[in-house]
Amino acid sequence: MPETRPAHSFGSIKVRLPYASSGQRIGLLGGSFNPPHEGHRHISEVALSVLGLDRVWWLVSPGNPIKSHDELEDLSHRLKAAEDIARHPRISVTGFEAAMPTNYTAQTLQFLRRRYPTVKFVWLMGADNLLSFHRWQQWQQIFKQVPIAVMDRPGYRMEALVSPAAHRYRRYQIPEQAARQLLQKPLPAWTFITHPLISQSSTALREANKAHGSK
Repeated sequence: MPETRPAHSFGSIKVRLPYASSGQRIGLLGGSFNPPHEGHRHISEVALSVLGLDRVWWLVSPGNPIKSHDELEDLSHRLKAAEDIARHPRISVTGFEAAMPTNYTAQTLQFLRRRYPTVKFVWLMGADNLLSFHRWQQWQQIFKQVPIAVMDRPGYRMEALVSPAAHRYRRYQIPEQAARQLLQKPLPAWTFITHPLISQSSTALREANKAHGSK
């Protein structure tokens, strides 16, 4: 089970958050995790090492606002599956966004930065998400709230690096060899991290599960 701290109020909403101490460097990996897989753990381990993080939090979303929910598993099922996959002393799994009045990343980051003013957060996302990042609500505000580390994904590197978001913030890109200093840079700041790639994806796993179920 993930580490927790006492519930805090968010207006009239009670949310339970992972533990964080002052000065910690925490990576935030958000997504539906539908289903979670070894690739999620792999990029988390890469981020812990390359960025010099203390922890990574998996923010298991109640649902991506810009994607269909037709094949979305129940949140409790995805949380349990994520905990089974994570199996790492420095990865915490949380579904606290379900208790909030919004599931947009910009608002989640605003809340976390207010709740943990002395914690250094960095947003982690795959290269496939950078490709569509300009479609996210208040995506430019996200760049202004936390540094961003984009993790390479099979087949997405070239397109992601010429995406609208990458083009808009090109001059704020930090070279990968300086990635460990990313959290000390003035905002906006982002980097692209290459690493040994794992071809697993949630979409492919769902398709495989459907094909197996039809036999």
